[in-house]
Amino acid sequence: MLAFIGCEARLQDWPVTDTISAMELFNDLLPDPLPAEPMALASAWLATALAARQQPNPDAMILATATTDGRPSARVVLCKEFDVENGRVSFVTNYDSRKGRELAVNARAALVFHWDHSHRQIRIEGVVVKSPPAESDEYFASRNWQRRVGAWASAQSRPLTSREQLNAAVRAAAEKFGAPVPTLDNINQAPAVDIPRPSFWGGFHVWADAVELWIEGASRIHERARWTRELTTSGGNLPGDAGSVSITGGSPWSSTRLQP
Repeated sequence: MLAFIGCEARLQDWPVTDTISAMELFNDLLPDPLPAEPMALASAWLATALAARQQPNPDAMILATATTDGRPSARVVLCKEFDVENGRVSFVTNYDSRKGRELAVNARAALVFHWDHSHRQIRIEGVVVKSPPAESDEYFASRNWQRRVGAWASAQSRPLTSREQLNAAVRAAAEKFGAPVPTLDNINQAPAVDIPRPSFWGGFHVWADAVELWIEGASRIHERARWTRELTTSGGNLPGDAGSVSITGGSPWSSTRLQP
């Protein structure tokens, strides 16, 4: 049962550990002066979290999208690339999913990485463009065959009448490519079949035009800084289709510290 205390939700009878003495252990600070661009530091934070492995998916990030009339939705996806040089983050999905459909009409998104164990958070906002087909093909080919069958079988985010309807779609997709039906017994087998990428599945690049780095501080005196830049786009006007917009460059980053 949740008991609401102030602006926080805590489990009743759960020990409260964020005392000042505990918080004083958090002595990590942002560089001073701030770096000229944020992506290298953000990438280092991600690398640290991946190396620590103190949570199952350190590369998990919240992805928020919205419709043209401002109705937001959010979900957790995995970061597939953190490109420091270009200032972009990549993920893969079904283009016909809810997030894909929303990005088709509003090619902007926000991302959040949060690591409790290191008391750090990254927030990214930016313009979203589809990955080149060859890039999506290469990544899809690297996935295990069961996940490739699953990608063909799932009409992601669409209504489902029963689990059996989904199981039937998996069987049909496996039969289509001459693959066995994925089971726990054959998960480590590698059948010699070609399962190409479906046209409705692929990658997206989130080109950052705003990045915020946050470090938890004692007594809630957190470290926060925000970087922004202007992106040069072509092939469409925002908000617009992530499949038609392309990024041709970006201005230098500007930065400021923020109140906690």
